[in-house]
Amino acid sequence: MHIVGSIIKGMIELKDKLTPESNPSEEQKNVLKVLLETAENTAFGRFYDFSQIGSASDMQKSFSENVPYFDYNKINTEWWSKLHEGETDVTWPGSPDYYALSSGTTGKTSKRIPVTEAMIAAIKSTGIAQVSALSNYNLPPTFFEKGILMLGSSTDLTEKDNHLEGEISGISASNIPSWFKGYYKPGEEIAQIDDWDERVQRIAEKAKDWDIGAISGIPSWIELMLAEVIAYHKAEHIHEIWPNLEVYTSGGVAFGPYEKSFNALLGRPITVIDTYLASEGFIAFQGRPETDAIQLATDNGIYFEFVPFRPEYINQDGSLADKAPALTLDEVETDQDYVLVISTVSGAWRYLIGDTIEFTDVEKAEIKITGRTKFFLNTVGSQLSVNKLNAGVAHLEKEFDIKIPEYTLCAKRFDDEFYHSWYLGTESDVDADKLAESIDEFLQEANKNYRVARSKALKGVKVNTIPPSVFYDWNGANKKKGGQVKMERVMGEEKFAEWEEFVGKQ
Repeated sequence: MHIVGSIIKGMIELKDKLTPESNPSEEQKNVLKVLLETAENTAFGRFYDFSQIGSASDMQKSFSENVPYFDYNKINTEWWSKLHEGETDVTWPGSPDYYALSSGTTGKTSKRIPVTEAMIAAIKSTGIAQVSALSNYNLPPTFFEKGILMLGSSTDLTEKDNHLEGEISGISASNIPSWFKGYYKPGEEIAQIDDWDERVQRIAEKAKDWDIGAISGIPSWIELMLAEVIAYHKAEHIHEIWPNLEVYTSGGVAFGPYEKSFNALLGRPITVIDTYLASEGFIAFQGRPETDAIQLATDNGIYFEFVPFRPEYINQDGSLADKAPALTLDEVETDQDYVLVISTVSGAWRYLIGDTIEFTDVEKAEIKITGRTKFFLNTVGSQLSVNKLNAGVAHLEKEFDIKIPEYTLCAKRFDDEFYHSWYLGTESDVDADKLAESIDEFLQEANKNYRVARSKALKGVKVNTIPPSVFYDWNGANKKKGGQVKMERVMGEEKFAEWEEFVGKQ
């Protein structure tokens, strides 16, 4: 009998039962009120008169009417840059203790996003809520005694002026609660190694010393790590090394494209739980096994707004038009794409995070990430979001019985005619013309706008197959391996030309 695991599982289940039923809409109103009251004496709060907004009869409406939208470039130029000049109380009281460095999927240049102690506390609180939600899953008591391997960026943060800098996964891991350190792997020493390949090599060397019950990280880098561990120990699958592995906590990108190749590394099925941790905060997590949707963290330092994802509301650079309406949680509907806008305890205000989502359950505030505002493929009216592209790739995997963990594409001109030019990462030898025909037919059936585009400006589809390793090498050459780095699914023609030149040299 695993007494410790049974006690921990029982405590989690009891806490879940004693926690009152949440009301996401009311929680959001309370979060906004606290945000406004806390920041009303900052430079930003005085400029936009937070005191008056907070006392308005309709606080949410007043907030949306009086504070403009910001993307990173706008808020950094107008406000956060003052922090780097030594000013305090700019968009949040005091000065941030950390800056999250993030190039994401958009380029080499790192954004420097403030992370306050209040945000660290909010991330911890949401993490505890996610752990509590494990009571909804049928996990054995032994699971709660096993190690948890978190593969993010290095926890060896850079000290600069009066703060520390690093990727959000490294910042979060460097702030894990003391009670959690006994479970945390790979441990502080290995986690501080900056070189990703060296860190994975050390993980492989130590792997058999650990009894891992759960792993966490971005799917592409987790897959590479697992493959390295398996190869190092000359095993058939990861369960030969970690027989008690029960849970994978995914995040950063949709898990769907990786599902088939990920499962090939396992000896048996495990529970996959999705999360949404961004450089700006811990936004959502999957709270129950009946759905693969994720639940917004509506009571932990982040206020959400939702802009209908329509062409007239999106500027050419992916930013929001000033006229774009923002909806509250009370006003949204299911099966509609929205641009996600957040205000946070790190002093991000009406901030365009760059993701699009749709609600699967409004009452529970459950969503799915559908894509990126900048990765919406609409050059010739095809209006394809990333979730539709993912569905197309999943269709190819099923029809041709292959694995395609990575892909990218561009609406590219060939002799002044537009084609969707795909690069699919697969080790399988499949006729590219058959793949092109199949995904073209699938998308025409799945999306009426794509079907219309194919009868007009979009002349066809071209497919190239390359090894998945080329995608990882591209990320390594352009950004940095591991951490929060994700492959861009849709590229503009200029970036795509760089990509094709890179592929040609491999």
